[in-house]
Amino acid sequence: MLDILIWIVIAGLFILSFAGIIFPIVPSVLVLWGGFLLYHFVLNSEELNLIFWIVMIVFTVLLIVADIIANSYFVKKFGGSKSGERGAAIAVIVGSFITPPFGIIYVPFITVFLIEMVQRRTAKEAFRASIGSLLGFLGGSVAKVVIQIVMIIWFFILVLF
Repeated sequence: MLDILIWIVIAGLFILSFAGIIFPIVPSVLVLWGGFLLYHFVLNSEELNLIFWIVMIVFTVLLIVADIIANSYFVKKFGGSKSGERGAAIAVIVGSFITPPFGIIYVPFITVFLIEMVQRRTAKEAFRASIGSLLGFLGGSVAKVVIQIVMIIWFFILVLF
């Protein structure tokens, strides 16, 4: 009976990890690790081998870097400034509280636009940087979803087969 409860908690943690895509305040990767560690320390400490842990560390780094690289890449590619990049990152978090889940899309967009206008960019340049911010967020989100799915699938392959 306890095993079933632990599995429900693990599944819940895996599902909750995807909430971090919509609500950036939820630390997706830590929630995933919570599931892995719960399994390892409560159910079976022998199935998750050293290779699993090393690969999960690599994927964790990729998850963290994916957001930063995607946002930075697209904002720069679309002519945005460093201030626009930073503003977009902060605005994603603020937007997740204003009107979730849509705030994470329009708040950074508006923020980057305003930051670029304050820096005396034309409306066209500011709008273009805002589009870059939007694409960066979406690109980072897609990358995070894919990486998290791979991590979860690998976990279940090791545990169930």
